[in-house]
Order: sequence, then C-alpha cells, then structure tokens
Amino acid sequence: MLGGAGLVAVALLVLVGVRLLGGDQDDGPRPDQARPGTILLVPGYGGNRAALTELAGRLTAEGRTAQVLTLPGEGTGALEEQAGVLDAAVTDALAGGAPSVDVIGYSAGGVVTRIWVKDHRGAEKARRVVSLGSPLHGTRLAGLGASFARAQCPAACQELVPGSDLLDSIDDRLPAGLPWLSIWTTNDETVQPPDSARLDGAINLPLQTLCPAARTTHSGLPTDPYVTALVIEALGDDPLTEPASCPAVR
Repeated sequence: MLGGAGLVAVALLVLVGVRLLGGDQDDGPRPDQARPGTILLVPGYGGNRAALTELAGRLTAEGRTAQVLTLPGEGTGALEEQAGVLDAAVTDALAGGAPSVDVIGYSAGGVVTRIWVKDHRGAEKARRVVSLGSPLHGTRLAGLGASFARAQCPAACQELVPGSDLLDSIDDRLPAGLPWLSIWTTNDETVQPPDSARLDGAINLPLQTLCPAARTTHSGLPTDPYVTALVIEALGDDPLTEPASCPAVR
C-alpha cells in the first residue's frame, strides 16, 4: 500500500501524463454541433479584409451571418491583442443571441484563433474552426524580416518567427471536442514551409491532395472556388469530417 509520499508521486505522474496527452486541457462544455451560428472571419498579417469580405459574402448567400473582423494596427500588432479582439466579437455575437460561433482564420488569423482557443477558452465557445494557410509553426519570411530588417518587422512579424516563444506556447494538441479543419496550399509563397499550417488534433488538408490541378497561392486561398466549397461544407449542418474528394465548383 502506498504511503503519503507515494500517493503524491502518483498524483504528479498522472497530472504530467494528462498534460502531455490532453493539449490545452479545456474540458468544459462544448457548443451544440447541430446549431450553427455567427461566422467570424479573422484577417491575416496586414489586416486586409477584401478577400475575406468576398468569402463572407458567399457564406451569407448560404444563409449564414458572417462578419469580418477589423484588427488593431492592421494586423501587425501583438497577436495576443488580436485574440482579445476576437474574443470580444465572440462575446458580442453570443450575447446578441447567436447559438454558437464558427471562426475562420486566414493566414496569421489562424494563429490568432489558436491563441484565442488557448487563452480565452475558445473550445467552449467555437462550434468549429477553419484555418487557411496559417503559419502555426511560423514562416521563414518572418525569420528573415526579424534578422535583416527588424525595424520593419513589427510585433506580429516577430511572433511569427519559427520557434518564437509565442508559437511554442500554442504548440499543444487541440482541446478534445473542437472540430478544426486546417487547409493550406502547396503553392504557398508566403508561408514557408506550407505545412507550417499543420495542427495536432485538427483535420489537416493540403488542398492539392484533393484537387491536384489547383494552382492556388497564399493570397488566393480565401477566394479560391475549391477552398470556398470546402469551407461551406465544413461549416454546414453535418459533422465535420475529412473531405473525401475535390468538391464540384461552378
């Protein structure tokens, strides 16, 4: 029989094991997957809303409510601050009667969303998440900027350097029960390597594995017809599963 010291040791081992296996350890309630609500779209570095506004229009045509966020500092400021903006928008949507929220993070907007999940218990608020070409493990361009043009590499740029403290802090497995689809293109000229978008616990989808003929670039992801079709399907009423084939597009 274990004595007091032995019981403490076992308890510590269990806690360590849970930490290693369980990602963010968010074991709170999860939104009802059968009740889609507001879709929030988070722009990337630079904060350009044009491409996401077009995607939001397509989602609105499907009968959904979609809102593109405006980020402070045009998306170049601290990513943690941007995650706070996302959380405020989520709070407003839920307080306004939305049964749930879905989040689409484009490029660095996907990193912002991952920070939000970790720091703001996002798995208890988001029904589903889709990220598009998100440098969740950084991008070499940010590394070059931080090394050779630091004055022109603001906070978000420095945080997107591979191996940054911020990126290391969100490198855990996703909380269980949060459906997340991460899509990227192998033709990405901005996020290098493109599979920096891979996320432990998500459905990871290089576009060309489904649609070999796709010539989609990083900037083209939000408006690409294949990607748009995949996003609409992922945020629909049916459970989120890994797509089996390239979607038919008009």
